[in-house]
Formats: sequence, C-alpha cells, structure tokens
Amino acid sequence: MSLFSGASGFPRAEQGASIVSRRCAPIIQGTAQVIFNVPYGNYAIAAVHDTNGDMKLNSNFLGIPKEGIGFSNNPRVRTKPPSFVESQFLVTNAKTRLQIQMQYF
Repeated sequence: MSLFSGASGFPRAEQGASIVSRRCAPIIQGTAQVIFNVPYGNYAIAAVHDTNGDMKLNSNFLGIPKEGIGFSNNPRVRTKPPSFVESQFLVTNAKTRLQIQMQYF
C-alpha cells in the first residue's frame, strides 16, 4: 500500500510522487492490515495485491491489471484509475480506520 499526501503521481508509486509511506502486509484469511502513523491531513491510498511478489502491478497488453487493485474510498475503477480527489480521506484523529475493497479484473 502506498499512502499519498497529494495528487502528484497518484496512484502510481513512481519517482517524484507525493508518497508519504509505503507498507507491505501479509493477507491472512482474506484481510491485510496496515498502520500508518501520520499527522492530521488529507491522504489517499493505492493498494496492489502483488500475487507474484515482483513488487509491481502487472497488467496485460491492454493495460488491464492482472493483479488486484484498491483505493481509499473504494471508487469504482472502469477505464482509468481514480484521481487523488476521488480517493482522498481526512485524518482527524489518532485512529482513523479505512476498509479498502480490492478489485480484480
């Protein structure tokens, strides 16, 4: 999971992106839990279920992901990834909790 503090580079975790933190977590009984310690503010999360462990999102020749993807606020992914604005959430207290539903194509 990559936690972004702004729209720059969202949702791709490329050099120069506004990534605050990145975390990996094992999936146990269909669930992965990640904890980010960040100051209050607006953020967005982009998550990848890296099924083959190569540390990147694999896609087919049309650019359609072969692995699961998910975003904070659970926007529906259709022809392109969601924007930072569609995925942003506000951290206002020490225990802000989100549930991200992964999408598989």
